[in-house]
Amino acid sequence: MNVVRISWQGLLAALLALACLPLLPVTDVSSAGAGVTIIALIVAAVIVDGLPTGFAVRSLALLLGAHAGVWLLLQEIGPQNGTARTAFYLLLAACWLVAWRLASVLSGVKATSRTADVGLRLSIPLLFGIWILILWEGVVRGAGIPFVLLPPPSAIGVRIVNSLAILAADVNQTIFKAVLVGYVLGCGAGFAAAVAADRFAFLRRGLLPVGSMVSALPIIGVAPIMVMWFGFDWPSKAAVVVIMTFFPMLVNTSAGLSASGHMERDLMRTYASGYWQTLAKLRLPAAMPFIFNALKINSTLALIGAIVAEFFGTPVVGMGFRISTEVGRMNVDMVWAEIAVAALAGSAFYGVLALTERAVTFWHPSIRGG
Repeated sequence: MNVVRISWQGLLAALLALACLPLLPVTDVSSAGAGVTIIALIVAAVIVDGLPTGFAVRSLALLLGAHAGVWLLLQEIGPQNGTARTAFYLLLAACWLVAWRLASVLSGVKATSRTADVGLRLSIPLLFGIWILILWEGVVRGAGIPFVLLPPPSAIGVRIVNSLAILAADVNQTIFKAVLVGYVLGCGAGFAAAVAADRFAFLRRGLLPVGSMVSALPIIGVAPIMVMWFGFDWPSKAAVVVIMTFFPMLVNTSAGLSASGHMERDLMRTYASGYWQTLAKLRLPAAMPFIFNALKINSTLALIGAIVAEFFGTPVVGMGFRISTEVGRMNVDMVWAEIAVAALAGSAFYGVLALTERAVTFWHPSIRGG
């Protein structure tokens, strides 16, 4: 005998959906028929998920129930923003709960191959991100929030598509010039300073306090000075990035160089290894997790520093320049487009560093256990 076992997410989603029946239609300008269809999709997905069926059938039912339902729900709003009724928000929450259940099902799957494991690792955060945008779209359009306060993701996407040339020029100016140059110089200088401080005790005692003081400098105070020193173009922004990325690399590398145990160091001494041989073959490999931690921290700090520095003088191009200019013109969709591109670029940069870390520190327990 087949027993239906419904999860708490599914049960709550079904109850919310059924509670909408006396509250239909979902908007002031739609009919009750569309709402009934959405309710049927949600309830059907919950029932299929509760049946003793295979993983593929359950996942497909939840996928269709959540996304087909929310697509129909957003279609009911159409161009009539601000016309949503109580049933609209209840059904939006029900669809979200079904998507939550889908993410839970995917999280509990044991991958049988590396390809399947990578697919599952990517699908869950992708699903999470998509639903942040869906909820954002639904609430903004349903409640009729003014465009100036918060544009919907669909409007931001249209602005990105229509402004590719401008966005490409801004990315080239800010990321491929200021961020990358400043990141390489700042991280390289911090690494070299950490090795020098490790080799010479007087540098260790004098450099770390100075580096701590430099890290506490406010960026809004440093940026105008860098503009006066290096001009309005990207070198002044790269200088700000150098200042922001130097100290995290210095501190993390210094801590990493002390991570190797005394037994390993004593073993190297028994092999008559000098300082540089021990550094290259023992202490630097042991410090790699710390170094990559600094690189990942600096990947976000560099982007933030370059964008903020562009607020204090820049040519008529750059992500910070565009944000400050378009805010004054009330073109908030362009502002959000720049923010979205910056977030994607920062995430991609961080992802490349994370993959590189897995390849370099494959021996580390945290990587082997992953």
